[in-house]
Amino acid sequence: MFALANCSEDYLVRPPEDALTDADFYKTDEEVMAATAPLYSRMWFDYNDKASYSIGDLRSGIMMAPWNSREFGAFNANGDNSEVIAGWNAFFTVIQQSNLAIRNINTYATEDVSDKVKTMAIAEARFMRACAYRNLVLAWGAVPIIEDNIEIMNSTDIRRNTISSIWKFLTSEMRDIIDDLPEEPYVTGRITKYSAEGMLARFYLSRAGVESSGGVRNQTYLDSAKYFAQHVIDNSGKALLEDYRSLFLYPYDNNNESLFELQWVYSTSWGPSNSVPAYLAYSSDIANGDGWGGAYSASWYFVSQFEGINQIGTTGDTIRGATLDTRLYNTFMLPGAQYPEITQDVTLEDGTVTTQECIYPNSTSDYAFACTKKYICGKNVDIAEGASSQHYPNNTYMLRLAEMYLIYAEAVLGDNEQSSDVTALEYVNMIRRRAGLNNLALSDGDKTYFTADDLFKERTLEFGMESMFMYDLSNIFYYNKEKALSILNSQDRGLFAIYADQFPNPNYWTFVKTSWHTERTITATEGNFYLPIPTADLGSMPSLTLDPVDYYTGN
Repeated sequence: MFALANCSEDYLVRPPEDALTDADFYKTDEEVMAATAPLYSRMWFDYNDKASYSIGDLRSGIMMAPWNSREFGAFNANGDNSEVIAGWNAFFTVIQQSNLAIRNINTYATEDVSDKVKTMAIAEARFMRACAYRNLVLAWGAVPIIEDNIEIMNSTDIRRNTISSIWKFLTSEMRDIIDDLPEEPYVTGRITKYSAEGMLARFYLSRAGVESSGGVRNQTYLDSAKYFAQHVIDNSGKALLEDYRSLFLYPYDNNNESLFELQWVYSTSWGPSNSVPAYLAYSSDIANGDGWGGAYSASWYFVSQFEGINQIGTTGDTIRGATLDTRLYNTFMLPGAQYPEITQDVTLEDGTVTTQECIYPNSTSDYAFACTKKYICGKNVDIAEGASSQHYPNNTYMLRLAEMYLIYAEAVLGDNEQSSDVTALEYVNMIRRRAGLNNLALSDGDKTYFTADDLFKERTLEFGMESMFMYDLSNIFYYNKEKALSILNSQDRGLFAIYADQFPNPNYWTFVKTSWHTERTITATEGNFYLPIPTADLGSMPSLTLDPVDYYTGN
């Protein structure tokens, strides 16, 4: 009943043909809430499937893929790239279905539907629409704002809107719905007013950069980001989970750190389940007939950011060490590291196939892969709800409390070189301590201040493989293009070998760049920073090539 219509080249204006529009359906509170339920999962599926990590982690340099998804890793994906198309279409599908839900609830909801539920359901749809637009504007730049697909279904001249007017629209939308959402979820997994406030803190931090002047971010919007982040921290009842590992130790769904998740369930149907583990698990040895992620790896750039892993020699070709930071081992797997929550197939010397607790395999070649751990939950036997090839039940984080701590700190810091704000410093240190690190340190004791580099590193390590980093770079690009481009162009994205000092349970690892692999860097410019609009859609809607206009004034 709620199945997603196939996207086609007129998706921008055509309402989906098989969406729920029956006037007899919206008779009760339960039916109205059922109408918005697919906005938590199926409508995001084509983004979550592969486009999410392609855009957020592969393109940004968190993950390295020398062969698969080469266009994203090389920063030259064009308008015919399958994941460019999938991400674009998925976001506009969320927008399209949100618009239709708002129209249908307003049109068909009967008197038996309570005002509270009607208001809440419409607020959910507006929330989802805003979240989709946030990802679109950060990844593609100027895009068209559409609030009613039916109203414009015969239009052939849709224009993109300016980035500044899109952010004005998004902050206005999110502010409007805060009081329409409950303090406690309608049912587990539904958003609350604190989900909206947290998203608004995120939006205002972006808008502060959009409305910058001479590289200085807008202080009013920084103050707003700080206010809403603090309000969520103080009033939501949310708290950081005790250790970083537990954030992705299944079942972690809808835990007390989470503010918004995509809600997946195990199903043999295509759409309700999470397909990401199929593409990122390193082998079928730890998967369910899938496990195609053996050629995806942590990048040299990402691994080298961790405390305790340091350069050896003067050439920059070798780094060595281990880190107390549990975010590395719970984001990517290193040779000899053990993951007892995952069952692994192994073949003994006599050829017998058996199972054991996962020990990530060793490699002695001149290139190796530190494959993805985050969101990998194992075989069917490891998952009470069940799993099968490309069908997993674990949710996808879209917003969690840790980000509120770092948004607060960044809003306090603003464009200053450093800040000694006691509350903000403690928030940064709370994130570090949860990851197994000490407070920010000087050679003779704890730091009494934090810097922009401190915050950037914490965001990089905290949210690696959560499809965040490219969006973070877009926020920097708004007010400091040179810095954003410099980060991208200085990253090493080439092959490297990983040598454990012993196997299993290494004390340290040595990482050595593969000498013959020369494609190690990219060239990011103002011209290719944003993703291209899919070629087919430019062909069917040439007006998308025109200069963007202000959404509110039309010029």
